[in-house]
Amino acid sequence: MITVEIDKDSGFCFGVVNAISRAEKELAENKELYCLGDIVHNSREVNRLETKGLRTVDHEQMAVMYNKRLMLRAHGEPPKTYQTAYRNKIIIIDATCPVVLKLQRKIRKSFLEIDTENTQIVIFGKTGHAEVNGLVGQTDGKAVVIEGKQDLKILDFNKNIRLFSQTTMSVNDFKEIVSEIQSKITENTTFKYHDTICRQVANRIPNIRLFAKRHDVVLFVAGGKSSNGKVLLDECRKANSNTYLIEGADNIDINWLQGIKTVGICGATSTPKWLMEEVAEKAVLIGNNQ
Repeated sequence: MITVEIDKDSGFCFGVVNAISRAEKELAENKELYCLGDIVHNSREVNRLETKGLRTVDHEQMAVMYNKRLMLRAHGEPPKTYQTAYRNKIIIIDATCPVVLKLQRKIRKSFLEIDTENTQIVIFGKTGHAEVNGLVGQTDGKAVVIEGKQDLKILDFNKNIRLFSQTTMSVNDFKEIVSEIQSKITENTTFKYHDTICRQVANRIPNIRLFAKRHDVVLFVAGGKSSNGKVLLDECRKANSNTYLIEGADNIDINWLQGIKTVGICGATSTPKWLMEEVAEKAVLIGNNQ
């Protein structure tokens, strides 16, 4: 008999819950809603909402839209997106996560206060990620993005540095970058850093490590685009080498569960509970048929 447990701390974070609920409300009332980019980095959830009438568009498609209702997802957008919406008479349903919105404002304020000739605004995050694009937009495209310590070579340590972080990055990695910059900054320059990592996300790391250790096999449910999912998956694998990434129940290999007593199911902040429940049902079915 196989025992299956779903991690109670996995699943949508507050920002994603808010975006999904607002989309469902809009669709129920207006039947038509466009979303700028995937509303969440999970294709199964995107498909579910598309059956309700949600339509995903990119920035090029938005540029030629007029008089439509458009949702901005939790990741946030740069100022130029709002300018395009105003010009095209697009009604914005803004579901930007409050944590991201606060960070955008902080970066914008810092940018307006600095002398850009002598100070660099640096963002620790994933190049090209939707949230990072929105953050860089607050600096009129002048911020420098670094993904890790290996990118510090692109900074000018003879200039002042103001460091911020994408909300879903690793706290430990951020601390290492702070330490590296402190060791490299020159005498006549200043370095200020802002830990802008969302603790609702960061606090999942110690919890998911403990969860992974409790089980023989871990099925980590997430979409391939999820930045947060990659971080949490890596932590699961450190704690339990028998961790497998899947997008849904149809990805389970029955060989993973041969002779297994316990299976843990967890996921990213972009993974819906209903999807983890489907995986759990399939794992139980496989276990009972062994």
